[in-house]
Amino acid sequence: MDVDSDAVLWARSQGGLASAFGELFRRHSSAVYNHAFRRTASWERAEDVVSIVFLEAWRARGKVVLDADGSLLPWLLGIANNVLRHEYRARLRHARLLARLPMPESVPDHAGEVEQRLVDQERMTALLHQMSGLTVGEQEVIALCVWAELTYEQAAVAMNVPVGTVRSRLSRARAKLRARVAAPTRPISMAKDET
Repeated sequence: MDVDSDAVLWARSQGGLASAFGELFRRHSSAVYNHAFRRTASWERAEDVVSIVFLEAWRARGKVVLDADGSLLPWLLGIANNVLRHEYRARLRHARLLARLPMPESVPDHAGEVEQRLVDQERMTALLHQMSGLTVGEQEVIALCVWAELTYEQAAVAMNVPVGTVRSRLSRARAKLRARVAAPTRPISMAKDET
């Protein structure tokens, strides 16, 4: 089986044949990837370089002409070197910019905030469980009037209902919640059967 040369595949790519370009990618992407890894010592950055190299090759396909027996790989590695130089300069500029910024006095410890957020989540989950016996309208009126502290009139606008409906839903919701909280719960027996 004859294998098309890079020059033939490149000529087809210039004509817009994506499958020919795909074959060039399959043929040379590993070499570009390994080259970029050897220059960066980072597999992730090497992946980015490969993407940019082949994007640039696709964009420049109408301008670059290969010799009849030429390989596309040297040109691709040249693009990779340019990409790596550009990336290095960008990293250098970024490092210089960061060096000019004043250092923060101290980094706050977020452990307390994270712990509080977890406690808040647990409390809210328990509260929502308590409210699970309410209708959706009753849950909404609790959220608007009690938690968001809207007036009855403001809640009526938010819910698109009359003010009287807000008052009655809130009254029913409070009564249901009081009854639910006041209801005795059966203790769980931990004693083992001694038979």
